[in-house]
Amino acid sequence: MLPAQHPKPASKLDMASRKRDNDLHGNVPDSAKAVLLLVDVINDLDFPQNKILLNQSANLARNIARLKARCRKARMPCIYVNDNRDRWRSDFHHLLDKSLSPRSPGRRFVEKLIPRGDDYIILKPKHSAFFATPLETVLNYMGVRQVLLAGVTTNSCILGTAMELHVRDYELFVPQDCCFALSEKEHLRALKVIQSSFDANINVSSQLEISKGRISVRAS
Repeated sequence: MLPAQHPKPASKLDMASRKRDNDLHGNVPDSAKAVLLLVDVINDLDFPQNKILLNQSANLARNIARLKARCRKARMPCIYVNDNRDRWRSDFHHLLDKSLSPRSPGRRFVEKLIPRGDDYIILKPKHSAFFATPLETVLNYMGVRQVLLAGVTTNSCILGTAMELHVRDYELFVPQDCCFALSEKEHLRALKVIQSSFDANINVSSQLEISKGRISVRAS
């Protein structure tokens, strides 16, 4: 019979390794109950039937930029989740450069929403911000319970991501002035679904209180 094997006491090095494992080796350094999730805002907006969206893009970018500034002031992390255009090379800088090129219809939109060095960036292959991405892992490690969702388009990637957030039991806020679709009709129709089916708050961003890392609705 082999002698009983007793586990060795954990060394300081072992304990340090476990601590790093618990925060994904420092790749998710933030701990936050609420985050701002920006979907497809690094975007050349160069697609069919984009005229109405382009006309709205200046106001939309300004609203999102103001919302992000408020979140930064409240020390709320921002996560960009963006389509990987063209061939998949996981190259966000290429995507950003293309969106900022002089020929990009969405250049002025993107200029107001360029990520900062401490923002998170995730590339996605499809409509949902969760499909084939590490977003769920990042949110779990942060300890997130509330999500502010903004970006384009309301009836596609925002709608799909809102559903995914709802089924994961996040408290969801989709400020209606911080997203848009290819038309006002599609935008409003999607917002109605997001509110009624996914239990989201769709108040305009000015009606939301963002402080101490938490989101709430301002008292009337």
